[in-house]
Amino acid sequence: MPDPRSPAVARALRTLAGLATLAVGGLPPAQVQAQAAAGGAPGSIYSCTDASGRRLTSDRFIPECADRLQLELSPSGSVRRRIEPALSPQQQAERDQRRKDEERAAAQRRDERRRDLALLARYPDAAAHDRRRAEALAQAEAEIDAARKRLAELAQARRKLDEELEFYSKDPSQVPAALKARLADNAAAVTLQERLLNEQQGEKQRIDARFDEERQRLDRLWGLSPPAAPSATR
Repeated sequence: MPDPRSPAVARALRTLAGLATLAVGGLPPAQVQAQAAAGGAPGSIYSCTDASGRRLTSDRFIPECADRLQLELSPSGSVRRRIEPALSPQQQAERDQRRKDEERAAAQRRDERRRDLALLARYPDAAAHDRRRAEALAQAEAEIDAARKRLAELAQARRKLDEELEFYSKDPSQVPAALKARLADNAAAVTLQERLLNEQQGEKQRIDARFDEERQRLDRLWGLSPPAAPSATR
């Protein structure tokens, strides 16, 4: 172990107070420790404070400080890297989960930027958005008109069927099978058209809600510079 009175060690110890904000990126603590134990850069000095509060220094990784921060210093006393304490399985799992959450949030931000770019490309101004809303609503309204027209036709056909049915009012058992089938077909067609009508009325509401939501986003985007295109690389 180097003499703690040597100039190199003394300089290293003087730097310890200001090292809290320094960091090294990349490798997990366990891998950093494994590499450090195998031997650091030539002339490296390892320093830490053990569980008893003693300041330890060595020319190699200090096993007594495997569970706490350890510094690898150059002979001049500058920090070459910080060796973080090894993580417990629970701590490693929490760290992995945080990384996944951060990656998920970053992916969500990229998706939002892509949607913003697509919206601006499709609707460069308010007039374009209003025009597309009107077209979508007109299409739904046409479907509604068609369903209403068909229901009116079915109602007229049902009145004629009811007139035929009236002939058998005194003895319903005599109603011909063909008439019964036409009555059933009419009822089924009415049910279908009523369902289509309700769906299209709901579609109009969904169209308005979608375009209202888009307009809120577009109002912000039109007032700002176009968002930057998402990078293909992370």
